[in-house]
Amino acid sequence: MVEIGTRELEELFTALGAHLRVAGESVALLVVGGAALALRGWVQRTTQDVDVLALEERGELLPPDLPAGLVAALRRVARDFGVADDWLNAAVGTQWKMGLPPETSADVEWREYGGLRIGLAGRQTLITLKLFAAVDQGPSSVHVQDLLALHPSDEELERSRSWVLGQDLAPEFPSLVDQVIRHVQRRE
Repeated sequence: MVEIGTRELEELFTALGAHLRVAGESVALLVVGGAALALRGWVQRTTQDVDVLALEERGELLPPDLPAGLVAALRRVARDFGVADDWLNAAVGTQWKMGLPPETSADVEWREYGGLRIGLAGRQTLITLKLFAAVDQGPSSVHVQDLLALHPSDEELERSRSWVLGQDLAPEFPSLVDQVIRHVQRRE
């Protein structure tokens, strides 16, 4: 799989936005994960894909059911740039079933790329989602590395902890969340 850096993300979004504009379409997507962290300049790393958490329409966040025109444009861009067809995907959108972090719609930075608007999730949302993913994938995961790079405050981790605890009712889950938090606090 191709690793995508900040420069490549900008090129891919520009090409995707150009295809959408030519087709007379406009799409706004809320992006999370490594792509959002890299584009905001909060981490320096590559990613394998772009995680779309939501569509935005008329100021409202909606589940990320990618429109057919966007999917067609994605395939053309993937072919032209030699990246995977799913370089931009809504797999993380399943989070809508359990609910989004409460601060998700706040602190979004919007960028324009022709017919494409990309919203980069805010710091608290990214810390929260990275904490949740880190509990699931363990201390050596990229999610823990991203948390360490963000240097979250104790207050940010506590706000994130509250939401993350509601995502899994397994009796051992709270202790796993606390283990990740302690690991992040020790490594700062």
